[in-house]
Amino acid sequence: SGPLLDRVFATYKLMHTHQTVDFVRKKHAQFRSFSYKRMTVLEAVDMLDGLVDESDPDVDFPNSFHAFQTAEGIRQAHPDKDWFHLVGLLHDLGKVLALAGEPQWAVVGDTFPVGCRPQASVVFHDSTFQDNPDLQDPRYSSELGMYQPHCGLENVLMSWGHDEYMYQVMKFNSFSLPPEAFYMIRFHSFYPWHTGGDYRQLCSEQDLAMLPWVQEFNKFDLYTKCPDLPDVGQLRPYYQGLIDKYCPGVLSW
Repeated sequence: SGPLLDRVFATYKLMHTHQTVDFVRKKHAQFRSFSYKRMTVLEAVDMLDGLVDESDPDVDFPNSFHAFQTAEGIRQAHPDKDWFHLVGLLHDLGKVLALAGEPQWAVVGDTFPVGCRPQASVVFHDSTFQDNPDLQDPRYSSELGMYQPHCGLENVLMSWGHDEYMYQVMKFNSFSLPPEAFYMIRFHSFYPWHTGGDYRQLCSEQDLAMLPWVQEFNKFDLYTKCPDLPDVGQLRPYYQGLIDKYCPGVLSW
């Protein structure tokens, strides 16, 4: 699938050119008011059907199916952790940013820290960062860049996208989920860290303790993108129950 891979590369080229410290700080400021939309979790799930993720070489069916597939995969493997099932449903809802008019390179795809030199396992690492102005800036172009060793990922400015946005939505709306859930949502696209083994110099003890949770989540995110689509109508009441328990009502996005 040549055209599909070209599209993926083009998305990362834009991301790796324009995701800078300054850009990410502006996005945090822009979306911190949570005034984009008022809607429930399931309304956000339905909205995602209007989106095809340009960073994803695998999927050509509506995003809501992937949300339910991921959730159901987790539910089968971890029947006793209902909060974890809900994480499967929630994890990509930050992609509503693309429907708010944001460019896909600022919404989808693998994330990486800005403010320090990109490490080797960042996707297309060798061919996409040449035009990123931060890499010409001595403050931001060393291995640690603007960070202290082992400062903790919570103190690292990640490239802006659906992970960080959804994490902020969850905090703002006071989701009553355990810390592991917030952590998995915030870092599930940080492949260079959870899969590539890079950026250990920024990690705290807490990050390393949380890493197995992110890796466990990732099993279901990656490998549930099969064309056998679930009967969403049948599943909705179960997930509505979880939403009512952990993140009820109309939320601010």
